[in-house]
Amino acid sequence: MSEVINANPTILDDSLLPTRESVHPKAGEDRLNPKIDALLSLSLSNEFGSSVSPNTPPSLTDDEDDEENDPIDSQEIFDLIAHISDPEHPLTLGQLAVINLPDIKVIDSGDANKMAEVIIKITPTITHCSLATLIGLGIRVRLERSLPPRFRITILVKEGTHQSENQVNKQLNDKERVAAACENDQLLSVISKMLSTCK
Repeated sequence: MSEVINANPTILDDSLLPTRESVHPKAGEDRLNPKIDALLSLSLSNEFGSSVSPNTPPSLTDDEDDEENDPIDSQEIFDLIAHISDPEHPLTLGQLAVINLPDIKVIDSGDANKMAEVIIKITPTITHCSLATLIGLGIRVRLERSLPPRFRITILVKEGTHQSENQVNKQLNDKERVAAACENDQLLSVISKMLSTCK
């Protein structure tokens, strides 16, 4: 009888996931940076058919203007993707430790005219996870909808955590394969369901 690896993955309590709390949080205030909130509002309004033009920037208040040059960091990226649902379990990627804050690297000067990069290493719950590519694709779609176009996104399987690590990495970072996958209505339906739990 073969041993099942990680049959019962570690499950983290959602309230224990790392977050950035405001110094003086107001009642009902979102934990994300206002800059990310503005980007999310724009992407959600465009996604659900609002009259907002894709070329119309979100209106910025004086507080948000001050943060315009504030670079996006790994905590903000974690906040964007931690609540994506796992396609197999009724839990999020953060709860299953598929994504972890130390495995997110952001290279961003805060200059809107310079390219920036996000590198995320995912840890599948089992070494033969058949959904690792789907999970990576869900993360990519979430970030592409939420981040400015100047961000280059690289998603990798963490070294030694998947038996087909190189193949999954190639699929997740091949522009043509990703574009083809995003044209598949059935696949997009699954990804939309995964993203429906995002905050």
